[in-house]
Amino acid sequence: MNPLFTRAPPYNLAPYASLAENSRGRLISEPDAETRSPFQRDRDRVIHSAAFRRLKYKTQVFVFHEGDYYRTRLTHSLEVAQITRSVCRVMGLDEDLGECLALAHDLGHTPFGHAGGEALDAVMAPYGGFDHNAQTLRILTTLEHRYAAFDGLNLTWEALEGISKHNGPLTGARAQKSKPLFATIADYNACHDLELDSYAGAEAQVAALADDIAYNNHDIDDGLRAGLLTVEQLIELPLVGPAFLEVLDTYPDLEPSRLAHEAVRRLINLMVNDLIAESSQRLTTAKPETVSEIRALDRPMIAFSDVMSENDKMVKNFLMKHLYRHQRVNEMTEHAKQVVSRLFQQYMNEPAALPEDWQAAEEVKNPMDQARVAADFIAGMTDRFALQEYEKLV
Repeated sequence: MNPLFTRAPPYNLAPYASLAENSRGRLISEPDAETRSPFQRDRDRVIHSAAFRRLKYKTQVFVFHEGDYYRTRLTHSLEVAQITRSVCRVMGLDEDLGECLALAHDLGHTPFGHAGGEALDAVMAPYGGFDHNAQTLRILTTLEHRYAAFDGLNLTWEALEGISKHNGPLTGARAQKSKPLFATIADYNACHDLELDSYAGAEAQVAALADDIAYNNHDIDDGLRAGLLTVEQLIELPLVGPAFLEVLDTYPDLEPSRLAHEAVRRLINLMVNDLIAESSQRLTTAKPETVSEIRALDRPMIAFSDVMSENDKMVKNFLMKHLYRHQRVNEMTEHAKQVVSRLFQQYMNEPAALPEDWQAAEEVKNPMDQARVAADFIAGMTDRFALQEYEKLV
């Protein structure tokens, strides 16, 4: 690594951190930057990508036109990055790698949130299916066309490993057996081994749990703001209820918007502190000396306590029942699924309906190739562009 890049004393890292100076490098070799570490360059490339900008108009829960205050994929990614950096700093991990992974983790999401992803997976079932994590890797390694020397962003091995293993190992004894290995990941792994049977580095593990912390708590905030959740409902929940009651006891006359914010920030703090305490205990017990030892362990080193994990699961179940399956949200998601499905069929039946640069992007030899191009195009759409295309074509 370039000698101009040095760490100031406050940023000395733990021995098991992903050290930028020991990075395994990029698939296509590049000279080092003079003033940035490899992981800082990765983060900057993500921020400057077209896919990252499009997150501004991609749904988190509420479609973009329902209000300016609701979270989008972009604001969610920024919130995940903030939590990730804070935890990485406390735990002596590389903040830049953690931030890069947090900012990139949702790049592969379709328009209309999980509803769009489910619809695209359904129509892509005969062609290998669709998965937003695999799509993120595809964007980072193939679909971004910005640099003269290569397709994708040519990120470091550590960044691509962390993205691929956002939910843990993908092959071997540690993998979630119910999930297939998508072709995008398998094909890339064949030329750049990401060690899919092991856990990712600690920074990637932090980013994955920061994602949970952010979307649980901020969906509570958005649900209250939209009037789909009530404080009375939330008070019945473990962890969540005590936080709201604590605020109400201290500020009994607080207006609803500030009540929600005060309670949510307490919840985030509780979850972050639990994460740091449990992870520190695991690291003390396991005593890893290198990031390779982190990867080789039989369980993740970054985790919630058992009590917090159970509370987290209860919050997820509550949000699924009362927010994500609320009638108003269901009406949006059903329409979203129709939009995505009909657009896919349109592009399969009439490839000429795709923009010229997408028609020429790949040599389409068979229905599998055609489906892949259609899925890539739809997955990159913003909510409003998908609706415009639907009105125009369908």
